[in-house]
Amino acid sequence: MDAYFGYNQIKMHPLDEDNTTFTIGPGIYFYKMMHFGLKNIGATFRRMVDKVFKNLIECTMEVYTDDMLVKSVLRMDHIQHLGEAFNLLQKYRVKLNLEKCTFGVAFGKFLGYLVTQRGIEADPDQISVIKNMKLSICVKEVQMLNEHLAALN
Repeated sequence: MDAYFGYNQIKMHPLDEDNTTFTIGPGIYFYKMMHFGLKNIGATFRRMVDKVFKNLIECTMEVYTDDMLVKSVLRMDHIQHLGEAFNLLQKYRVKLNLEKCTFGVAFGKFLGYLVTQRGIEADPDQISVIKNMKLSICVKEVQMLNEHLAALN
């Protein structure tokens, strides 16, 4: 699942609104909701996510920034786990970007990795360059291989 403009769903603290003032023409404006240009927005969003999903993270959910994954070992438990996540999303008025959401899949890509029942694996598309490389002892090609491996880390 993907939060719809995740950062923009967090209200600014009223005392901090004055710190975001800007002018356009004759008007002076300030942000009422968080925006991407703020220095600590990532940490603020993470604190919000940790607060909202504190009982589900690492049990039935994994969250990275605005990407959320609801996981279940048994298929029959998945509807209940989704319901718990949706109840919290509704309670805290967190909106999802439905175009980026996928539900009820046995495996899928998440943050560049393949998530399956066996666990987290490297995405075959990500490692195809390495798998298809010809063997060589040329220093330049070994350096390129190291760059590809570092990118996968």
